[in-house]
Amino acid sequence: MTQVAEPRVQSPRPEPSPGRVSHWIGGRLVPGGSGRHGPVYNPATGRLAREVDFASAEEIDAAVEAARAAFPAWRSTSLSKRTEILFNIRNLVHDGREEIAALLTAEHGKVPSDALGEVSRGLENLEFACGIPHLLKGAFSEQVSTGIDVYQIRQPIGVVAGITPFNFPAMVPMWMFANAIACGNTFVLKPSEKDPSASMLIAELLKEAGLPDGVFNVVHGDKVAVDRILEHPDVAAVSFVGSTPIAKYIYETGTRNGKRVQALGGAKNHMVVLPDADIDMAADAAVSAGYGSAGERCMAISVVVAVGEVADPLVDAIRSRLPKVRVGPGSDAGSEMGPLVTREHRDKVAGYLEKGAAAGAAIVADGREHSLYKDGDGFFLGVSLLDRVTPDMESYQNEIFGPVLEVVRVATYDEAVKLVNENPYGNGTAIFTRDGGAARQFQFEAQAGMVGINVPIPVPVAYYSFGGWKNSLFGDLHMYGPEGIQFYTRGKVVTARWPDPGTSQVDLGFPRTR
Repeated sequence: MTQVAEPRVQSPRPEPSPGRVSHWIGGRLVPGGSGRHGPVYNPATGRLAREVDFASAEEIDAAVEAARAAFPAWRSTSLSKRTEILFNIRNLVHDGREEIAALLTAEHGKVPSDALGEVSRGLENLEFACGIPHLLKGAFSEQVSTGIDVYQIRQPIGVVAGITPFNFPAMVPMWMFANAIACGNTFVLKPSEKDPSASMLIAELLKEAGLPDGVFNVVHGDKVAVDRILEHPDVAAVSFVGSTPIAKYIYETGTRNGKRVQALGGAKNHMVVLPDADIDMAADAAVSAGYGSAGERCMAISVVVAVGEVADPLVDAIRSRLPKVRVGPGSDAGSEMGPLVTREHRDKVAGYLEKGAAAGAAIVADGREHSLYKDGDGFFLGVSLLDRVTPDMESYQNEIFGPVLEVVRVATYDEAVKLVNENPYGNGTAIFTRDGGAARQFQFEAQAGMVGINVPIPVPVAYYSFGGWKNSLFGDLHMYGPEGIQFYTRGKVVTARWPDPGTSQVDLGFPRTR
């Protein structure tokens, strides 16, 4: 019978205690020795919460060496034992979800409901990886030629690395390491330096679950750490989620160094609303998907494409909902939207409102008028709405990554699809309509990796795979799910014949299967 871990005793942890976040190498905490470090803020207060060590190239080497040394034994570990450990990990993360969520609130700024939702979606990937005995089943063909059988197996590739973003500091690492270690690889995680503590708690939980030392390592840092991972000869593959310019750099540098790379980039997700759509449903969806997590989601709705006569009533419906969105710190149980991750990012996002107005857009709601933006110490910006945006405007051309929702008005369905398909990003898109034929045509025509039909954020469940098109993905394979298993393994085909006395002979002709 599969053993599971005992539930952990929960202790309230509203935010990290003052101190330093160090590395996790070879199953233990390793203080940084580079002398370099960075700030970790509480975005709701604007105050420095702690500091995080930045790894040197030598410290990256130590983490990779720990992973390399652990690989032979972990790769040889039976599937049943790996599954037992994965179940333990799943249960410990589930039991510790509120503690993890509290770290997300303290360092990223998510409100508790959003933070718990992130952990829940990460758990789905752990649960998927628990099915690794089934997921690694190969194929077998008997008697392909006289006395010869052929079968295919999938094997781990070695030391793999994950470089993850600030906006999902718990979920995205689980997207990566769950499948990677389930397949028999060892893992080095370089999380965002802006909110690093969740990854350290996860490392502790993995050790508690029985994962051997060195199978999972965490190193913090900046470009020095990233570049060493990309050039290290013992790192076989790199997974990345972040902005498009960095994704392109990761992909080009990693592949130039002989690595398998999947690099997910930025997004400009369009939500097309047809005249026959349910206006209230579409408005609810636009507000939920545009302002959840303060818009800091790669699957956030950034642009509402209003088709024909739906524009005025839709904008009115969205506007009427905005005063009801409660903006505040995650420590306030009534808050629905928290701050942005840093002051610099908040100010950059707010700048798009001024630029949009200067270019001719109409500011329907201005988040700079919110009291927490004007008078608070945290990194808050209220919900903002720009109407009559056009594709030539800077606000439309860039990924804003904040609580600024834009409305582009078009006359026809064809214009809407053209707008979606001509955008350089292709992460996700959605259509709101009552017309099944129009929805089916949209899913056929839309050039994006993920499509929602009356669903504004079509993030796939864990047993499908996540990934965009165009400048939203560099690499051949999407993340997690079946394609994640494919990414973290390589196929091997075995052709076998067992000796049958008296049948062997010399034959220099090309082998035939008849």
